[in-house]
Amino acid sequence: MNVNVVPKTTKFTVTPLTGSVGAAVRGVNVANLDDAGFAKVKAAFLAHCMLVLPEQFVTPETQLAFAARWGEISITPMITTYVEGYPGLLRLFNRGKAESVTENWHSDSSFQEKPPAITILAAKELPAMGGDTIWCNQYAAYERLSDGMKKMLHGVRARFCGARLARTHGHQGDIPEQYHPIVRTHPETGRKALFVGHPDTCTNLENMTVAESRPLLDFLYAHSVQPDTMYRHMWKPGDLLMWDNRCTMHYAVHDYGTQTRNMHRVTVKGTKPV
Repeated sequence: MNVNVVPKTTKFTVTPLTGSVGAAVRGVNVANLDDAGFAKVKAAFLAHCMLVLPEQFVTPETQLAFAARWGEISITPMITTYVEGYPGLLRLFNRGKAESVTENWHSDSSFQEKPPAITILAAKELPAMGGDTIWCNQYAAYERLSDGMKKMLHGVRARFCGARLARTHGHQGDIPEQYHPIVRTHPETGRKALFVGHPDTCTNLENMTVAESRPLLDFLYAHSVQPDTMYRHMWKPGDLLMWDNRCTMHYAVHDYGTQTRNMHRVTVKGTKPV
């Protein structure tokens, strides 16, 4: 694959991908994006929660430089597969279905004090078929709750724990965890979003046992992932995708067996959820 290929020159367009989440942005080369072009991309990102930028074929340098325009690069604790010489550039590869930590609905590194605001993922080597990623809109998940449930959840926090990731990477030290509100306010849009996750990560409500917490957390987790709030992406060579962890969850489908699937991921540090 020629990594120096750049997208075809077209007019800047933003095309929604579903009625709820995601848009395709064309007419953009992230390796050569002026301030006006970046402002257009940012507006589209905040409006649609995740973006597909086709035919980018980014180099590590380009991906890191593009991410740095959004904020400080985030380093995830316990992970050891960062690309040597490129701080913040994480290599994701096929560990096998049994070892997959992303084949569930989640937002990235929610167990950190300041979870990543943005994830930027570049396709490097793709399987012949399969390996799709799905996103769901957590603004919609919150807005569909009853007024009574919204009132009850106000100020409630849950424990987010990195134990599952620690097991996968053989981490032996302390396991990070944080309590975050399960309804968070987006710091840029001001909109409220539901903020839960897989039971292995979002374990229990503050000052409550796991057994006491699970009925409510299980309901909210299932409520968060309705089909009409989703977009499923079939990856193509050169794709660069970015999503907002503050208002989406995502699910990486592992249906490609032992085929090669290599991706480069960069995350941008967020703020403490409120």
